[in-house]
Amino acid sequence: MAFSNPGFSQSPAFSEKGAAVIRQERAAAGQRPVEYNGMTAEQLQDLYTQPAAGPVETDRMTYEDTIVKTVIAFSLVAVGAAIGWFIPALAFVGAIAGFVLALVNIFKKRPSAGLVLAYSAAQGLFVGGISAIFEQIYPGIAVQALLGTGSVFVVTLLLFRSGKVRESAKATKIFMVAMVGYALFSLVNLGLVAFGVSSEPFGLRSADIPGTNIPIGVALGVLVILMAAYSLVLDFTNIKTGVERGAPRIYGWSAAFGLVMTVVWLYVEILRLLAILRGND
Repeated sequence: MAFSNPGFSQSPAFSEKGAAVIRQERAAAGQRPVEYNGMTAEQLQDLYTQPAAGPVETDRMTYEDTIVKTVIAFSLVAVGAAIGWFIPALAFVGAIAGFVLALVNIFKKRPSAGLVLAYSAAQGLFVGGISAIFEQIYPGIAVQALLGTGSVFVVTLLLFRSGKVRESAKATKIFMVAMVGYALFSLVNLGLVAFGVSSEPFGLRSADIPGTNIPIGVALGVLVILMAAYSLVLDFTNIKTGVERGAPRIYGWSAAFGLVMTVVWLYVEILRLLAILRGND
């Protein structure tokens, strides 16, 4: 399986080889299946009446535990965003710190709660700061972007839960090619703006599609939002895979990291698309 979000790429719990790795980890920790042969009726009764083991006792990833970790991560995003909103200059600090922490989390073989939460806080500073900057130019745009992000997330989740939207090998390959192409375009566009080659605020994105009055950034923004939505589908699939394979509980933090990364990307793309549309009025 090819994974879109690098937050999952280093986690054995979400790969085809993950099952063997997990079994080895559990064996090394001395976790063995409980043997029931030879137990008395009283022992069986005592076992039956014991409360069900939770994720802490079983050390297995569950939807409930993953949701809790994800909520905690997004809570720190919200706290960081509130600080960044009042101190917009922190957006640059958050962007740099977030980039470094993202690389550390991606290449770390075993997830770390502290690093994931630090990344979430840094992304919050970036989101809050850049939202405040855009809000000064286009009043009300931050709320519109937030509502748009929430709508895409909820719709994608509902479609995934209903089974109407699923990943496919072909779609994932197309997605990966599109991601590489978009990354190259973004780097080139950033260079043009940084070195003054383009005087437009969004560089090539501000240019009109030949023969129309539609900026390239509008068409590109819609495409990228669809890509981000598909990335969410892959994130949900990875979480489902981890739970079904009985991944260690710690990998719930990998899921939280992946979702924060995708949702922040989605929000920034919607924010930029709205800014291009407002600037083209």
